[in-house]
Amino acid sequence: MSGIYRDVALLRGDEDQDQSPADLGRVPITVIEPEVHARGGIVVLHESREFTGSLLEFMRALATEGWIVVAPDLFHRGETEPDHEVFGDELFADFDASFDWLTRRGVFPDCIGALGFDHAGTAAFLVATNRPIGAAVSVAAPGIAEPLTDDAEALVRAAPNLQAPWLGLYGADDPDTPPDDVEKLRDATARASVASLLVSYPRLGHRADNPGTEDDDSTYDARTRIFDWFDSNLR
Repeated sequence: MSGIYRDVALLRGDEDQDQSPADLGRVPITVIEPEVHARGGIVVLHESREFTGSLLEFMRALATEGWIVVAPDLFHRGETEPDHEVFGDELFADFDASFDWLTRRGVFPDCIGALGFDHAGTAAFLVATNRPIGAAVSVAAPGIAEPLTDDAEALVRAAPNLQAPWLGLYGADDPDTPPDDVEKLRDATARASVASLLVSYPRLGHRADNPGTEDDDSTYDARTRIFDWFDSNLR
C-alpha cells in the first residue's frame, strides 16, 4: 500500500486482546508510504494534536526518499489538559508500538529512525537514549539543562546513554535553548558511544527546517543534513 492513510499499532503485551482503536491497547498512527520499495522506516514524534501543512509536507518528502513514515498520536490516552506532554513510559510505549508496526512489515530494526521537532525533538532524543534504534534527529529540542517535565530527563544527563547516532539542529538565538546549554549538550553527547553531530545556526531564532522563515539557506542546509543523517545511518 502506498500513499497516506491511518492505522493502529498495538501496544506491547496487548497483541492478543480484542480491543477497538479507541482503547488504550492500541495507538492510532498516520502512515505515509513511498511509491517504491521501502528501504526503512522513520517514526515522527510530534507535539501537535493535529498535523500542520509543513509537517505533512516534510513527511511526504521523507516518503519520497523511500522511507515509510509513521507518526503515532501521542495524545490518544484522552488527556484533557491542553499542556499535557507525553514523556516517560507513555512515550516509550507509543514509540515501541510504532517500531513494532514497522518491523511486522519487514523493516529491519537498525533501519528505523526517530525524528522530532521542538518538545517532540526532546522526545526523540530520549527515545535514542533508551532504545537501540538506527538513528535519531532532534530539531530545536529544549529541556537541555533542566527537564521539561517530571517524566523527562534533562538532555545533558541522558546524553551519555545515547544508543543511536544522533543529529541535533539548533538556532543560536533561540531563547528556549541558550547557547551555553547547547554547548553543554555538545560536550555531553561527545561522551556517548555512538556518533553525534550538533549544529547551531547563527542568527537563527528557532527552527532551521521551516521554509520561508528567517534564513532559507539554513532551511536548505538543515533539511539536507536530516536526509543525509538517515541516509548514512539507516542501513
